[in-house]
Amino acid sequence: MTANYTGSSKLNRRQLLAGGAVAAGGMVLPRVGTADSSGDLLQGGAEHVISIWLGGGMGQIDTFDPKAKGDPKNNVAGAYYDAIETAVPEVEVCEHLQQLAPLMDRVTAVRTVHHEVINEHAAATNRMHTGRPISGTVTYPSLGSLISHECGAAADGAPPYVLIGYPNITRGPGFLGARHGYLYLTDTSQGPAGLSRPDGVTPERQSRRENFLSVLQRSAEPTDDTRLLDYDAAIAQSLKLSGPEFNRVFRLDRESDELRTRYGGEFGQRCLLSRRLIERGVRFVEVSHNLNFLNGAGWDVHNEGILQQHKLIQELDTAVSALIVDLEEKRLLDKTLIVITTEFGRPPEFDSGGGRGHQGTAFCCVLAGGGLTHRGAWGQTDELSKSVVADPVGVPDLFATICAAVGVDYRKNLYDGDRPVPITDRGQPISALFA
Repeated sequence: MTANYTGSSKLNRRQLLAGGAVAAGGMVLPRVGTADSSGDLLQGGAEHVISIWLGGGMGQIDTFDPKAKGDPKNNVAGAYYDAIETAVPEVEVCEHLQQLAPLMDRVTAVRTVHHEVINEHAAATNRMHTGRPISGTVTYPSLGSLISHECGAAADGAPPYVLIGYPNITRGPGFLGARHGYLYLTDTSQGPAGLSRPDGVTPERQSRRENFLSVLQRSAEPTDDTRLLDYDAAIAQSLKLSGPEFNRVFRLDRESDELRTRYGGEFGQRCLLSRRLIERGVRFVEVSHNLNFLNGAGWDVHNEGILQQHKLIQELDTAVSALIVDLEEKRLLDKTLIVITTEFGRPPEFDSGGGRGHQGTAFCCVLAGGGLTHRGAWGQTDELSKSVVADPVGVPDLFATICAAVGVDYRKNLYDGDRPVPITDRGQPISALFA
């Protein structure tokens, strides 16, 4: 069966016993390979993040952490598909990731991400976007807003944060304020609707409106109310972005037919647009895989939803492999960190309909490019990818790794009023990726 190589030592008795402790509910494993908070600050040289969100819960055992095959008809736990070799010795992926397999030397599948949320999609989605549990007193910012707040846009005339998908509070700026929110669109065939002038509003009429707005703003009393200041900043950014210069980035028809075909369908076109956005100066792009799910159920493969799961995996394989190669050809891969996340994983056991439930004890998130020292996979799980055996990576650690890759200080505090809030909930990066 596939070896679960991660750059760490092979499994030994002590690790297996520790894995049993994790399965019992106590995450007691040492963070081998994560940074010591008293050591040097880790900082990479990436300039952009493309975050791909797989809503529903991508099954790690059926994608990036394959194990021995199971049998849903006879209720034998295990993988749904065969495994194939990759460009990295002893690292395997599922058979439907054929295009990514030869590119895994540019990729690290982090196989030991974990949290305790398993039965609530909304709460797990919030956890994977903000890096921490929901609080009744604080609305935490999303990762995209954190990067926007710390880095700003990479070029003048570009928004720092774009969401290609449906808007949601979990993607929002939280206590950082509206100026660190996202610009969003759901249709890659046109730019954001909010930046398009209504029919009948000529350039002259628009100019008169902007002049009138300027008069009102100059006549208003000075204020230090952050809500009003954020509102003014949002208006100013919207006016800057509504012109033809920025909106040209959404003209995918300017790309060659061959390249567009290589990326695949609608999800692939979203990934292609993400490359155009970071070229234009957008700092953080989230691409949601939530349109026209080919299996009819998305990644939440309970019961019969698993029957066509391979189509989703193949669609992911096509789009992400094209994105990696495209960025590499344009010499942007080392400057762009690709992140694939999902709310939780799937257990190795099959439900009564042959599908899978939810699992938070161990699941995969994927990093690619970004100038990191990639190794194909990081972290070890047990023989069924159910429990962490070595190198656990908490959600704050994953966030700290992403922040470090783009040069953000993952140790600093942000402030909700006078209240200090650790930017990554005290996460520590996977230091081996910065070697």
